[in-house]
Amino acid sequence: MDENAVHVVAIAGSLREESYTRPALRHALDAAEAAGASTELIDLRELEIPLFDADDDEAGDASELARRVREAEAILLGTPMYHGSYSSVLKTALDYCGFDEFENKTVGLLAVSGGSFPIGALDHLRVVCRALDAWVLPHQAAVPNAHSRFEGRELVDEDVRQRVETLGTRAVQFANIEPDPDSFESRENVGADERAG
Repeated sequence: MDENAVHVVAIAGSLREESYTRPALRHALDAAEAAGASTELIDLRELEIPLFDADDDEAGDASELARRVREAEAILLGTPMYHGSYSSVLKTALDYCGFDEFENKTVGLLAVSGGSFPIGALDHLRVVCRALDAWVLPHQAAVPNAHSRFEGRELVDEDVRQRVETLGTRAVQFANIEPDPDSFESRENVGADERAG
């Protein structure tokens, strides 16, 4: 692998042994590797990430988690949908991260559900990433009715697999995007002028 390759990490926000989130993220990471990236799956089952306490923001393996996220050029967040939102384990992991890990980084979103389209989880993650000044890919991947989309750990639904793979590819393509590019249009933008001033 090229030492200058884009590095993509995926955080699997599920603790279930038979989770569909992890294999879906692996498909996205395989596509990122095919696009020339180095990749890493952060499996939160393998880390000690206690409930977030602002008085102890380096508890357990929180520093290791933050370091691994910080070293990435692009981040994929994967979650099952629970009660219309994303998982508590992913929320806890994100609470241990901040601007150092996410600001101006490219983030791709993936959500899995046992039933209907997991739009709530995707929308809520998008809000969190905006709060961290991340650049969230417009393309997102959803795996509704997950039990019918997989055979074992293999994603067999062609349309869903293509969306998931596109997420991995786009994470690499846009990993080093300049969120506020210097251009004629940006110089004509009042908000951009105020930022520059």
